[in-house]
Amino acid sequence: MTTFAQKVIAFNKQLQYQGNLPSDFNVINPYLDNPETLIVMQQFYNKYYDDNSKRKFIIGINPSRHGAGVTGVPFTDTKRLYSICDIKMQSAHTHEISSVFMYDMIQTYGGAELFYKQFYINSPFPLAIVRETKPKSWINANYYDDKQLFDMVKPFMVESLKQHISMGLETEEVFVLGKKNASFLTKINKEEKLFGKMTTLDHPRYIQQYKSKDKLSYIDNYIRLLSGL
Repeated sequence: MTTFAQKVIAFNKQLQYQGNLPSDFNVINPYLDNPETLIVMQQFYNKYYDDNSKRKFIIGINPSRHGAGVTGVPFTDTKRLYSICDIKMQSAHTHEISSVFMYDMIQTYGGAELFYKQFYINSPFPLAIVRETKPKSWINANYYDDKQLFDMVKPFMVESLKQHISMGLETEEVFVLGKKNASFLTKINKEEKLFGKMTTLDHPRYIQQYKSKDKLSYIDNYIRLLSGL
């Protein structure tokens, strides 16, 4: 039987966005851009997902260029990939603030092994999106930042969500990171009937950047909701 890890690795290896984009947006595909990303991504999933267990789905927005846009692992920069998961990336060194919050929460939950045994994290648009603000100057972008962008990537997002579900994820309740993300995914869910209950959590970047003094209470809230308490 194909393991959960093998399904995720196969999904990532075939990932390619070939649709249209507005002229000032671009997509970063780390699996095509850096051979080492494929290596460390496979090490990560083989380490934590080498089984056939069903998992709860945590849905982000789209990867950042310093997190999964480099490592191929959602909400995981190279620092945490090494310090927590013991997987070293030689070709890149990144710090991503969402990764800081997520791994502090994971450690409080009981550690990476326990957490990843129960949860799977990915995004409806599973590749990094960047926007050119001035010539050759790019910043992280979200799929919902521009209406034309959203309309162009929406079919890819729906197909991606369906492929994730087919891996063996629980669909009765999913956890959505970010309120704006949740509003867009709620509309998609009404059309596609993919999930049951959608529970919204404040996005790690928002917490780490604007609510850091209340971080422990946000971690407690994450764990309470993820545990169904």
